[in-house]
Amino acid sequence: MTDSTEYARPVRLPRRSRQGVVLGMDPWQFTFITAAAVALLIFVNRFGPLGLLYGAPIYLAFGITALTTIRGMSTPRMAGLWLMKQIRHATGATTEKFRPERPRLTGTLNLPGTRASIQLWDVNSVAATYNPQDRSVSVIAELEVQGFLMHDLPERFDLAEQFDRVLGPFTQRPGVKRVTLQERTLPTTIRAAREHYETVRRVQNLSSDSPVAHNYQDVMDLSERFEVAHRNYIVLTLDLVSLGGQLKALGGGKDAIVTLAQIEAGNLAEALTSAKITVRRWLSPRDVAALGRLAFDPEFASTVQNRPEAVAGVDPVAIGPMYLEEPKGRNGIVVTDSGVHTTMWVHEWPRSDSPVGFLSPIVFARHPHTGEAITHIFSIVLTPVPVGKALKRIRDEKKVWRGNETLRAKRGADGSAADAADWRALEQREQEIARGHGEFQYGAYLTVTAPDEERLDQAVAGMRNALSRAGMEAQVLYCQQAEALMVNALPIGMGMK
Repeated sequence: MTDSTEYARPVRLPRRSRQGVVLGMDPWQFTFITAAAVALLIFVNRFGPLGLLYGAPIYLAFGITALTTIRGMSTPRMAGLWLMKQIRHATGATTEKFRPERPRLTGTLNLPGTRASIQLWDVNSVAATYNPQDRSVSVIAELEVQGFLMHDLPERFDLAEQFDRVLGPFTQRPGVKRVTLQERTLPTTIRAAREHYETVRRVQNLSSDSPVAHNYQDVMDLSERFEVAHRNYIVLTLDLVSLGGQLKALGGGKDAIVTLAQIEAGNLAEALTSAKITVRRWLSPRDVAALGRLAFDPEFASTVQNRPEAVAGVDPVAIGPMYLEEPKGRNGIVVTDSGVHTTMWVHEWPRSDSPVGFLSPIVFARHPHTGEAITHIFSIVLTPVPVGKALKRIRDEKKVWRGNETLRAKRGADGSAADAADWRALEQREQEIARGHGEFQYGAYLTVTAPDEERLDQAVAGMRNALSRAGMEAQVLYCQQAEALMVNALPIGMGMK
């Protein structure tokens, strides 16, 4: 008999350092502390000991601000974000309304800000998303991962290992800008069940007025609101600047970019197939536009999902929101056509070893009151780090850690268990890279959607419960909701710096 613990090997994620720039302070805090010290020095030099009194309102304000936090974020950083949002309010940049008859540049999309310049190209029914802002192109595939949690432990672990072999080589290939893994859960219809019932009823010549038919119809109507779709996608984003030589060899221009996107889509498909992961389909421009449309306008879902195959998807002209607003005084939400959204950044991953499939509570999260599935988009953005840069980053972080230890020793303060864990994580990561493992810088974003603010609050509460069961913690991206929603709602390989 095989011991199941042999296959229940844990998932280990790199620990995020808490050392900061100096003594755990981020750059914003360090700047304010420096400003407080400079103000204190100026007043003491100018007025002598009385300068401590005269300058107190200034250096104490900077110092206290630097050492406090608001909603888990340093006060200086939160103040900067809040100020930027107020400037956007003053300039009308927090509200976006689509004007259908307004003249628009050819090739632009209905998206706010600079994202309007993103272009969707059709490459043999595969969407190549070109972003001229950072000179990148992305291809998107929908993956077939049905019943992963229903597999036995050996099968689950084997699938996870195979997928790791797909992602690992990206860290050693030049030109891969980022890889985005995305899971979307949204309400869907039971059209297939209704069509099957109608077919059986006609073939069997059953009366639609019989009590059995009425009961079956009631069951379908009641079950409709509990029907949800779970979809998984992988987005491969290529850096065209790094691949300039290859583009030149292909002739340059748009045709070269299209050819390169087609080649990379084929390479990714082969890698996934060899890893026993089925590509259900490559998304066309209409499919990409449909994902954006459904994210901004959830009530439109049944219309899109019930379309026949010949007209599936949405025309790219309707990819963006008809209306988008960051409400004044509500820094944690953004309102679109028929949805209210909150996007969170996952800043705490499991501290202990976790089994393969530890994200399942998030995927199947439910409203705490109604029991309905929570409409959400969960994205993990992976940025490959070359081996040389990864080792240099570790050396720099070790220097910061040693510097912090020296400062703590001078103050007579002992290091904490978290500081010791940071050092062990750096040592372990350096050993793993030396043994040939690649490194990704990763960030995860979770967008929760509801029809109104009241139900959004309930959905966020249910999602926080799911996050805690998975050993994770998320932080609302206050004063950045519109940008965060764009990153998560559009499957085109964007990230947030």
